[in-house]
Amino acid sequence: MQTTRYRILEIMKEQGDVTVAELARQLEMAPVSVRHHLDVLQGENLISAPRVRRRGTVGRPLQVYALTEAANAHFPRNHEALVMGLLDELKLLLPADQLQELLARMAEKEARQAPPPPDGATLEQRVALAVDFLNQRGYLARYERQGDAFVLYTLNCPYAGVSEQHRELCAMDLSLISSLLGMAPLSVKRMAEGDCRCAYRVGGQPGDGIQPAAASPMAGPVAGKVQRHVIPLHLDAAPA
Repeated sequence: MQTTRYRILEIMKEQGDVTVAELARQLEMAPVSVRHHLDVLQGENLISAPRVRRRGTVGRPLQVYALTEAANAHFPRNHEALVMGLLDELKLLLPADQLQELLARMAEKEARQAPPPPDGATLEQRVALAVDFLNQRGYLARYERQGDAFVLYTLNCPYAGVSEQHRELCAMDLSLISSLLGMAPLSVKRMAEGDCRCAYRVGGQPGDGIQPAAASPMAGPVAGKVQRHVIPLHLDAAPA
């Protein structure tokens, strides 16, 4: 971000509502230049539209600007260290099976927020609905047909930096996708193990050439026509 605009965000973070005159004084800039930067920040949804601050009974009301919720993403956060520490402590407190049960319950609770598939939905319809929901959660999901099966891909891991040390989160994602689909897929690729994406085989017959991740990564496409399906992303929805 441009340095002056980031400094404006810092001032608002520290002081709350500010006027153009207050910003101009602190930045040592002309008010017209400050207004230009404010217009850009407002267009990026980082500051709110100006609102009125009244000065008692004397003088004209002042227009003030403030940060939006979206602006918080531009300030340092330490979610990764927090989650890492919480999982470390949970592993000390809980046996492995109880931790897995806890994470599975969290996954099921998340899945209940997805709209249910219509009665009589085909497997492909269920996969498409699961992909759409995962995109709303920031997974950058896709799917394709491979023979009689579907392969669901997630291109972004919301837990990157943590899942490499806590593979239980991979199992939690598997539980989430299982709940969304109403059946357990087969995990065939994992970003936590160095792959560029996670992949889950849904349906098909055993022995169709797709190997589970625990045995060996999926080496190549399954024989047969490949049909790719891209579900529109919901980038305005925030991941975890």
